[in-house]
Amino acid sequence: MIAIGSDHGGYALKVHVIKYLQEKGLEYKDYGCFDTSSVDYPDFALPVAEAVASGEAEKGIIICGTGIGVSIVANKVKGVRAALCSDCFSAQATREHNDSNVLTFGERVLGPGLALKIVDIWLNTPFSQDSRHIRRIDKISAVEEKYFK
Repeated sequence: MIAIGSDHGGYALKVHVIKYLQEKGLEYKDYGCFDTSSVDYPDFALPVAEAVASGEAEKGIIICGTGIGVSIVANKVKGVRAALCSDCFSAQATREHNDSNVLTFGERVLGPGLALKIVDIWLNTPFSQDSRHIRRIDKISAVEEKYFK
């Protein structure tokens, strides 16, 4: 299952991503927001990140105006490796190298066409399982253990 959420600044793009998920037959849960009324992005980024960290969701997608704020929030949750992506190469690399489990981006940065390409690449690119990348992810986990007890 894919957890998805946005604030008001990412709502319209979230609608496009949900349509993509539906067309691909992918299970998802929408954590809000549900219209363009002004809201605070942490209120929607945090539940998505927690769903991924708890295993309720396999992956998460969070959208705001820039993708920056929701990325910061998501990366505060132990076990989340959120990646802010604005291009296709980064979407592929973060899955192959970082095994990212949350994708963030901004509606004010990306149009729907590019955003959906990024989502498609990110969802369909497997982690490489390369030992150097596993070693680096293990080091990220060690940092989490030290600072996010």
